[in-house]
Amino acid sequence: PQQGAVAYHPAVVHGFYEQTNIQTLQDSNTIEQEILNCYPDLDRQQARNICGAMLFEGDDALKKISVLSGGEKARVMLGKILATPVNLLLLDEPTNHLDMESCDALVAAIDNFDGAVIMVTHNEMFLHALAQRLIVFDQDRATVFEGTYQEFLDKGGWGDDMNTPTTSQGSPGDRANAPQLSKKELRQQRSAIISARGGVLRPVEQAIAKAESTIESQEKRLAQLNAEMIQASQNQDGGRIATLSPAIGQCRNMIDKCFEELEQLYAEKEKLEQTFHQQLADLGEG
Repeated sequence: PQQGAVAYHPAVVHGFYEQTNIQTLQDSNTIEQEILNCYPDLDRQQARNICGAMLFEGDDALKKISVLSGGEKARVMLGKILATPVNLLLLDEPTNHLDMESCDALVAAIDNFDGAVIMVTHNEMFLHALAQRLIVFDQDRATVFEGTYQEFLDKGGWGDDMNTPTTSQGSPGDRANAPQLSKKELRQQRSAIISARGGVLRPVEQAIAKAESTIESQEKRLAQLNAEMIQASQNQDGGRIATLSPAIGQCRNMIDKCFEELEQLYAEKEKLEQTFHQQLADLGEG
């Protein structure tokens, strides 16, 4: 706090994930060593299990911290928190460096956590899947909303068209008369929805990454071809110009085609995500 004080209950043991704190990892350690070093009562098998939960399976757990990407280091930081017995998690944008598969693993881990979680996030999937109370920062004010993210949207949300409230299937009476699920059953159904989401969205994400990579490589090639065309024009090299012209045309066509494909893929991804968000919202209402 910039002023005042924070008083914790004596029984609270908290873990803090800071999105810019990955430099605290020791480059010379392996992932397994970093996990083991964070809690003295942890054995190697438990450390390996946590490594696996953070998608470092088998020999991947023996990678040095120095060779990891920013996203992989972020997963190690999250793994260290999981390895420490806490009952309050403070998570600052935990999904910033994570891919979709890592996000799915994290939301499942948080959902199975028995303590309390305070999380800063812009990830709507996390909000739909996990949030039970919201602190909303909007128009230079902070307000507390008692309810789920879908309930927040249904009651006006952000007041713009980007988050138009969705209509759940069935009438309020139907939902009121539906059988109430236990906490365990809710977790199982949420996990099933999240797993299905990963399986459906992963091919789309991979296709998006492939198209973006192709655009990047083709734009570099186009820049090189244009530079060669300028040089050929200055040299009045007709043969070279005749060779370069169709190559430039093909390159431009490839870029245009990839952008069209990306537009379709992003639309498909948005539609699929809305479907899973609605499923999670309906589960919360049930």
